[in-house]
Amino acid sequence: MIRKYKNLCKPITIGNVTFRNRMFSAPMSGAEITPECTIGSKSTSFYELRAKGGAAAVTVSELMVHPPTDASHAYHLNMQTVGSVASFTYTADAIKRHGAVPSVELSHSGQYAGTYLLDKNKKESMTQYGPSEGTRPDGLPVTPLSKEQIQDIVQAYYENAKLAKLCGYEMIMVHGGHGWLINQFLSPYFNHRTDEYGGCLENRVRLAREVLQAVRKAVGPGFPIEFRMSGSEMFEGGYDLEEGVKIAQAVEDLVDLIHVSAGSYKFGFSITHPSMFRDHGCNVFLAEEIKKHVSKPVATIGGLNDPAMMDELIGSGKVDIVVMGRALLADPELPSKVMENREDEIIRCLRCFVCMAERGTTQTRRCSVNPLIGREWEGMDLQPARKKRKVLIVGGGVAGLETAVTAARRGHQVILCEKSDRLGGILKCEQGIDFKHEMYELGVTLEHLARLEGVEIRTGTEVTPEYAEEVGADALIIAVGSAPIVPPIPGIDGEQVVVVNNYYLEKDKVKSDEVIVLGGGLAGCESAVHLAREGKKVHLVEMRTELAPDANIRHRPILLKELEDQKVICHMGYQGLRVTEEGVWCKAGEEEVLVPGGSVICAVGQRARKDIAESLLDCAPVVKRIGDCIRPANICMAIYQGYHAAMDL
Repeated sequence: MIRKYKNLCKPITIGNVTFRNRMFSAPMSGAEITPECTIGSKSTSFYELRAKGGAAAVTVSELMVHPPTDASHAYHLNMQTVGSVASFTYTADAIKRHGAVPSVELSHSGQYAGTYLLDKNKKESMTQYGPSEGTRPDGLPVTPLSKEQIQDIVQAYYENAKLAKLCGYEMIMVHGGHGWLINQFLSPYFNHRTDEYGGCLENRVRLAREVLQAVRKAVGPGFPIEFRMSGSEMFEGGYDLEEGVKIAQAVEDLVDLIHVSAGSYKFGFSITHPSMFRDHGCNVFLAEEIKKHVSKPVATIGGLNDPAMMDELIGSGKVDIVVMGRALLADPELPSKVMENREDEIIRCLRCFVCMAERGTTQTRRCSVNPLIGREWEGMDLQPARKKRKVLIVGGGVAGLETAVTAARRGHQVILCEKSDRLGGILKCEQGIDFKHEMYELGVTLEHLARLEGVEIRTGTEVTPEYAEEVGADALIIAVGSAPIVPPIPGIDGEQVVVVNNYYLEKDKVKSDEVIVLGGGLAGCESAVHLAREGKKVHLVEMRTELAPDANIRHRPILLKELEDQKVICHMGYQGLRVTEEGVWCKAGEEEVLVPGGSVICAVGQRARKDIAESLLDCAPVVKRIGDCIRPANICMAIYQGYHAAMDL
């Protein structure tokens, strides 16, 4: 077999361990941390899925090594906690049995201890330890670590590494980036010590070297040690790439793999985890430069999910390994699909941040495009249906397509009808906005998968009660979606007005250099960013007092910052009254004001197509309504409802 992506698929030996390919699964928190801070069964299944999907290494995250100075609700590994060693061992076994190398990330949060605790009162009652005295951005005081405490922490790295090896882990990752403790010592911004741990780079790197020496002592020669670092902190006052190179050189004699990330917690979340507004691979330049100056293998990470791009990075010698986090949440089988030349079946990460938003709010693990995440323990393989049924799906949007693919994989006879001439539903709209193109591609991929699974697709077909009666399905899944809301104001039907859903079809109608976006929800804000990036002067009109309340807690601040950076003019508390050639007249308080602009994008929201759904409720023995025809929501809800509708058949 000739592998299309031969560089990605090539094995690599690090230390005395050979990895089956160059695609590693990044450290990601699992789906369950027990009250005793051990790995729950859900988390074991979470990590196992990435191993089963073909990743060469799967890193368990994040093991906080020293609870006395870092009481975060994260994994702890010690002999005193009942079940701790067993849970880590079972997880290593689960990863190894699929041919992947189990790794564990050893870490210390430093002054950001307790960041992810939902109980903020508990966080505020904790002592926050760091290299130096100071104040966190949220106002909490930072207490400097004593030399005795530093040595206790170094010893804790030794003890945890020794236990991890005992549990069956075959690689150790030491987290030295992203603003956690080791990075705080490396950083001139955080580290103002005057002893041997502060000042010059040789002193600031001392803790990292002591930790790595302790880990090496614990695991012995030939056992791979991976050092994760920020190639640059990428904020004023932090270290830059030039010093990042020196840091890598200062530790390379103690490690086997240098894993280069970017940024620092609280100063660059969307840099460390590149948002949809950034280019894929935007942080690769850091790893590429560091590789020129070290002799050890170098890994890169950051918004990577395209096999062609990743293969070129390795083939051209820029890096040796690519590490993926969110990409393997979206599609755990990405490495296997690459190995088998099935790249057109990859479900791409949307970089929507649902995964990280849920971790911070509900402490669950979710993914917009992968309904299995967080539920792997229920079973990682689709089971054939006990009774095969004839299934009619009405609507070819994301919910209908997900249902069709899942039902067909379970052995049902599936017919999918779409009223328009193309599948994809509301996802078709996203092809007009460059940074949301992967949402459009999701529809394309789901259609491809549906056809591979033998779904009979009938486009240009409206399903009426009579049509449904003629088909005679055993089960009817109604996924007719939603329609855009167009406010009944004078002039809204003018030639200069484009409904946001139709923008991809009518971009040429947006002729003016000054554009008004009517509606400040998620769709309106993202449209405003897109138009501003195209060089337009953009006015965003919203009748409420806040923008994008429908965006998740991770994406929203990044989106608002993007509006600011693109100089979008936001008019809050403005209610549109009428559209004229000069712009949109609005009510602002007790006054009428003109928001100027020659083109208008209407993005005030969506309305469920309940009337269509209700007309079909008695057209089969089993009838289910899913997606936006119940209530307009998001891709995540559509995927989840579509998947489980098919699982219930």
